[in-house]
Amino acid sequence: MDSKTSDKRPTLYLIPSTMSDSPVDQVIPSANIEVMRGLRYFIVENERTARRFLKRCDRNIDIDELTLYTLDKNTPPDDVAPMLTPMEQGHDIGVISEAGCPAVADPGALAVALAQQRGYNVVPMVGPSSIIMSLMASGFNGQSFAFAGYLPIGAAERTAALREMERRIRHDDQTQIFIETPYRNDRLMQELVKALPGTLRLCVAVDITGPTQSVVTRTIRDWSRNLPQIGKRPAIYLLYR
Repeated sequence: MDSKTSDKRPTLYLIPSTMSDSPVDQVIPSANIEVMRGLRYFIVENERTARRFLKRCDRNIDIDELTLYTLDKNTPPDDVAPMLTPMEQGHDIGVISEAGCPAVADPGALAVALAQQRGYNVVPMVGPSSIIMSLMASGFNGQSFAFAGYLPIGAAERTAALREMERRIRHDDQTQIFIETPYRNDRLMQELVKALPGTLRLCVAVDITGPTQSVVTRTIRDWSRNLPQIGKRPAIYLLYR
């Protein structure tokens, strides 16, 4: 077996990756790196970024000796089972998202579900999560919150989704969290200040863990007076009363 575990079952390690170019030792625990050194099989969302991440963690990792399986949004579900074949042979596997925590708003969840069904160990490891870190810094309700992923693209559907978020905030006292494709960030901000009541609070968290990190909470009314230029930087949005 590639890594030491608490029993003899193979383990699927869920390994958070960096979300920025900040030094690895600022965001990734040394225990994670030690586990990565002992693995020879990985399920990754993007092979190029996974290779870069592994090398950033330890330059001595021989990438050419590793087997990387790509599991992204275009991977057919039937292609996931063969990726766990090494576990049938007693090997551990690491799962790496393109950024942040694997299996959260990430196709790696398919591999986790299958590993659970087969009775393998599944071990989530400590690391950066834009969802949790932005919620921590927002000042919003951390007892009840929902992550909605990407908003619908269509104007009518998007407006309906925002109205439903507003209802949940008012009725359930629940923080609403969502994301957008980076190149649509600035347009989204314009849409939010037009569609939502001025008294609602919006937290905009940009470039989490990065050198230009910014987490700012203001009312919709205040945002409308001074819209930020986020550009294509990764951002996450939170709404609350």
